[in-house]
Amino acid sequence: MPIRTITIEREYGAGAPTIAGALADRLGWKLWDRELTAEIARIAHVDPEAASRCDERCDTLLHRMAKTFWRGSYERSMPMVDSGVFDTDTLVELSEQVITRLAETGNCVIVGRGAPYFLRNRPDVFTVFLFADHDEKLRRLMHDGQSEKDAEEGIATVDRDRAAFIRQYFGLQWPDRKLYHMWINTGMGDAAAVDLILHGMSQPQRKAEVIPIKQGAK
Repeated sequence: MPIRTITIEREYGAGAPTIAGALADRLGWKLWDRELTAEIARIAHVDPEAASRCDERCDTLLHRMAKTFWRGSYERSMPMVDSGVFDTDTLVELSEQVITRLAETGNCVIVGRGAPYFLRNRPDVFTVFLFADHDEKLRRLMHDGQSEKDAEEGIATVDRDRAAFIRQYFGLQWPDRKLYHMWINTGMGDAAAVDLILHGMSQPQRKAEVIPIKQGAK
């Protein structure tokens, strides 16, 4: 079965927004990164700015982890409102619905948002994990305008919170090696990373392995 969707999961600061954008351009496919966040907020009838202000008042561990996990391009937070209106259960449910619909339409590159977990058993999805060493991530984040202090703080906390969220909500590890067809160290450069992904997706794929969600999670 031909590949119709690529999911890009990433370590914080590994350059996923830029690489995913370049990949989508090369393929002529639709990029879903910040656009995905906006679509989920639209379906939930949540104003992004108002929701973002509400999110600052959500101080529970689960909300904090959800906020970090669903960050979009440039690692900015996804809008959320407090649990009476738009809680974490609603966030995940809507995300799964939207991401599944996008995969069914195909010809798209999806960054983060749990896409490798939601689409884990589709044979027409190619899954990639981007990582980099500390200095490379620090360089990229500072190049994007972050202070060294903010970049260091993000490197130290964001991926830890993503892992905690996935453990709590899906009962799986983050990252789970079984989910990915390819791991790429982005220190090799953006163009090389894009070339590797294009080559990898063109190769015959292994039969999809069914990866269950732990009972009681999600």
